[in-house]
Amino acid sequence: MPKPVLYSYFRSSASWRVRIALALKGIDYDYSAVHLVKDGGEQHKDEYRAMNPMGHVPTLIIDGHTLTDSMAIMEYLEETREEGPKLLPADPVTRAKVRALSHVIVSSTQPLQNLGVIQYAASLNLDKVAWALHWITKGLTGFEKMVAPTAGKYCFGDELTLADLCLIPQLYNARRFGLDMSEFPHIARIVENCRQLEAFKKADAYAQPDTLEDLRATDWM
Repeated sequence: MPKPVLYSYFRSSASWRVRIALALKGIDYDYSAVHLVKDGGEQHKDEYRAMNPMGHVPTLIIDGHTLTDSMAIMEYLEETREEGPKLLPADPVTRAKVRALSHVIVSSTQPLQNLGVIQYAASLNLDKVAWALHWITKGLTGFEKMVAPTAGKYCFGDELTLADLCLIPQLYNARRFGLDMSEFPHIARIVENCRQLEAFKKADAYAQPDTLEDLRATDWM
């Protein structure tokens, strides 16, 4: 079977969470960069749209299949790979809570401040930074309250789950837009603990083949 191929952009939070999952599962893969800005956005080119009609990243080619959508990809890896931590708990109630917390980020926060939405907001003469901060603050405020009863080292005690994988990239955008994290102590602690793990370091935006050279010497925390 050919080595998996991940179509990714270093700063894409959806790609980032999949990179963490691949690292945790010990899956070696080839990296194919899709620049979301250059030449009007490589994700809009016909060749890429043939794989991913939505024109989003990531796309993962694995096991002879072409998979899109970060949550769908991560759940596929969880269901087909025994290696690494179990990212969805066996208990159905806890599993539902992990999914709910994950979707605070992937459905209710990240889509409202991703590149395409920010560009459209700017085209309407809206303040794109204020727009992004509004939705990030709303999402993380809800996340902080929801995670409080279960938080330990990570979102659910001391075991990693999909919720942690979704949270980490969103914090990059929070920092990027200047959000004051002092109001989110649980989130800040979880992020710091996750970032000590090798899989999270390997998946970090600053460690990718397409990371801009002027960013490599910086850090986002």
